[in-house]
Amino acid sequence: MRGCCPLDCQDTCSWVAHVEEGRVVRVEGAKDHPFTRGALCAKVNDYEQRVYAPDRLLHPLRRSGPKGSGEFDRISWDEALDFIASGFLAIIDESGAEAILPLNYLGSMGVVQRRALMRIFHALGASRLHGSICGAAGNVLAEEGHPRGFDPEEIVHSRLVLLWGANLLSTSHHHWHFVDRARRQSGARIVCIDPIRTRTARACDEHVMLKPGSDAVLAAGIAHVLFAEELADVAFARSAVVDLDAFREQVVPWTPERVSAVCGVEADVVVRLAREYGAAHPATIRCGIAPQQTRAGESFVRALAALAIVGGHWRHRGGGLFIEANPVLSEASAARPDLLPRETRSLDMARLGEQLTSIALEPPIRALMVWNHNPAVTQPDSVRVREGLAREDLLTVVVEHFLTDTARYADVVLPSTTQLEHFDIVGAWGHHYISLNEPAVPPQGEALSHGEIMRRLAPRLGLDHPAFRESDEEIAETALPDGIGLSTLRENGWYKTTPPPPAFGDGSARLTIAGEVPLPASAPAADMLQLLTPKSHYFLNSSFANMGRQRTAMKRPTLEMHAADAAMRGLLDAEEVEIANERAAIRAWLRITEDICPGVVALAGKWWGDAEGNPVANLLTASAWSPGGQPAYNDTFVRINSVQPPAFARPSLDGSFSSTA
Repeated sequence: MRGCCPLDCQDTCSWVAHVEEGRVVRVEGAKDHPFTRGALCAKVNDYEQRVYAPDRLLHPLRRSGPKGSGEFDRISWDEALDFIASGFLAIIDESGAEAILPLNYLGSMGVVQRRALMRIFHALGASRLHGSICGAAGNVLAEEGHPRGFDPEEIVHSRLVLLWGANLLSTSHHHWHFVDRARRQSGARIVCIDPIRTRTARACDEHVMLKPGSDAVLAAGIAHVLFAEELADVAFARSAVVDLDAFREQVVPWTPERVSAVCGVEADVVVRLAREYGAAHPATIRCGIAPQQTRAGESFVRALAALAIVGGHWRHRGGGLFIEANPVLSEASAARPDLLPRETRSLDMARLGEQLTSIALEPPIRALMVWNHNPAVTQPDSVRVREGLAREDLLTVVVEHFLTDTARYADVVLPSTTQLEHFDIVGAWGHHYISLNEPAVPPQGEALSHGEIMRRLAPRLGLDHPAFRESDEEIAETALPDGIGLSTLRENGWYKTTPPPPAFGDGSARLTIAGEVPLPASAPAADMLQLLTPKSHYFLNSSFANMGRQRTAMKRPTLEMHAADAAMRGLLDAEEVEIANERAAIRAWLRITEDICPGVVALAGKWWGDAEGNPVANLLTASAWSPGGQPAYNDTFVRINSVQPPAFARPSLDGSFSSTA
């Protein structure tokens, strides 16, 4: 049965589910899909195990113990929906519908699974959400008109690819195929710019290890050389932006020597990168999401957008800046915002902890429904998020596959279908294909699709619009572009809808690229190190952190630290350490390595709190944002201490032993 991966990944892979005697026995990548090309990643290549996992939620639950305890009793769907409806209606009578907050994200990118339930909250007049917890800085530039991408299959034409903070081989490995083809087909050099020597960095022609948060400075240094050596495409840039002269003045002070002092990159490397970037036609900057996640996120994205324009690479097929790409698909239409009875307040989703604990918000949030999201793990300032979720006066409903950290705080948990059990269509944020997902097997237990939950809950809330009676197929079809129906998708399982190319550089200059060149965040104390939380090879954000194979492959929560920093603290490889600051303390096992920038530590993967040491990294992050609302996850500083006196000898992660003698 044809289907696709629903998860928060740029690749949105198409797959084929193989069914024997009514049970999915394996999934494999669709061999005839131009982007998937038969391969699935290490996260989802046994997705059928998620369907049949022993800890899968299969029945509605109602809390029987304290919030956060995970103590629940099984109830019927009628009992669960009646309880939710009566609670919502009572809150609306007492405080108004804006006291109810729907909270969802990209645990499923399916149009139905993500958008159908919003029809209820729009019709009630509940609070709405805006913003993002990961790519908000890039969104700000897009709203100004800056292009953030193009068809990634065209990267094969590039002569130089700068992978800037993008670990493709672990986070979107199908993109690597086109990058590697550029190397083989067009003779491209592939350069990775990253504070960590990742899987991708090892596969590149060069790895430039820079200090986290100094990216905009390095970009300014490259631009400085482009202008100084007359490598900039001034004519194109002047036709595209209104402030080229201001930008040129902005980068004058950023000589290679000054950049080197800030970034930790040799001055001659800065010069060589600039010369290669200026000479390659075209060149691509393939940017990841992680470098945006600072207080200066917009400045970083603007700096890369400026390089792509000043270099003139948008002139050429396969050149420019690539952060993300989307097919032509109106997902928001499926949520039916036209059902809103009036304009309602919109809250920044990245400030959830602040909103749930606010004494000034009027009306306060009194009910929360969460789906496709695990905010107790993935939101910044998790301490305050959990404080809000623990409120006894907050009615919390969670729609889930498993009892996540967030679900443990719920009053009612509703079992959701997995991607192999429901119909949906899925867009993408890394290519231009719309993908179809047909159910391979019936729902396990009493799990329901989010469309079916909507259809059952709406009448209990007195909602009788025809939109609440639409099938999942009808809901999905409302998002499709004109002229494309489900029958078109069913022909192959996908359909490519390529947006028009960026319309700028035609003389109608309107974009701005000048702005501050921010310095990296400074540690509040000399003994503190900057904490990065990169995506892992086996978890997808917090998904799969409970799954046996993926968790076994991750071994255990592991903190990477440079050898010099470990020696300074008397720490040994493979010992258990405490990662702490004024907000919280968590534990992990140390890996001493040369593959990370000094002054930095990295804890990969969004671990759930049930792992030993409660390694939820966002317990350590503060409520801090860029001006455009990007959570500043990377501006987190911690102290690292040994948990206990080390043993005489202990095994390291590679099986060798480190002696304390």
